[in-house]
Amino acid sequence: MTISLDAAAQVYREAVRQSVRKHATFHLVQAVLLVVTGIFAALFPVVSSAAAVVTFGWLMVLTGLIQCLGLISARHAPNFWLQFTSAVLAVLLGILLLRNLGEGLLLLSLLMVVFLMIEGISKVVFAMTVRPLPSWTWMLISGCLSIALSLILLASMPVAALWLVGLILGINLIAIGLSLGALAWAVRQSTAG
Repeated sequence: MTISLDAAAQVYREAVRQSVRKHATFHLVQAVLLVVTGIFAALFPVVSSAAAVVTFGWLMVLTGLIQCLGLISARHAPNFWLQFTSAVLAVLLGILLLRNLGEGLLLLSLLMVVFLMIEGISKVVFAMTVRPLPSWTWMLISGCLSIALSLILLASMPVAALWLVGLILGINLIAIGLSLGALAWAVRQSTAG
């Protein structure tokens, strides 16, 4: 059983390596864009926080409206009213976020705590899975940073939510960009030599 798990892990690692190698240029461009966006968000945290709430609010409104439009022809479908209620709630939540920016920041802060914690845990698990790959420690550091940032945000609620969401978003984008760039660069260099 151990041999088959090791073999499966090796196959998985090689598949990840081939995927990163094949798309290394795309990953490097993506990494640069993430770092630049992260720097902007960290330098202007209040603007980034407000922009995140407004963006999330509009996404909820648009998603709900699109779902309502899609349900027009499905009035007799099973669970129509459940789906319709979900769509209406999405629109209402989006409108509430757009009308109450402060409360929206608090809600987004709580969502960010959950997101950063889950993302951090998943990156730590991913880093431990691909451990022999070059620069796997960058992914581990990025995951640990996400977990730490989620705990900082939770501890500073609600006072610092106004600026901390944007700052944490910026730091997290920079960390993701750097870890992705380091991994893509290392894999690219290992195949070039």
